[in-house]
Amino acid sequence: MTAKKRVLFILMNKKEIGRAIVERRDTLDITQTRLAKLSGVSVHTLSNLETGEGNVTLDTLLKVADTVGFKVRVGV
Repeated sequence: MTAKKRVLFILMNKKEIGRAIVERRDTLDITQTRLAKLSGVSVHTLSNLETGEGNVTLDTLLKVADTVGFKVRVGV
């Protein structure tokens, strides 16, 4: 049985997405270093995503979101 994925954002800006990831990471009680390793991204990149700094790729967002159990929808 697989767990239901949570929706990460609906029209959220980078800072809001980052805060949601930090909150989820805290709920899961995992460190930034551990989440980066599990997601296959660098700690620096994860930090940028969590703070809303820089321009992380969609691929990076999807990796991290999947790791913490979020579902990402992108639309135009």
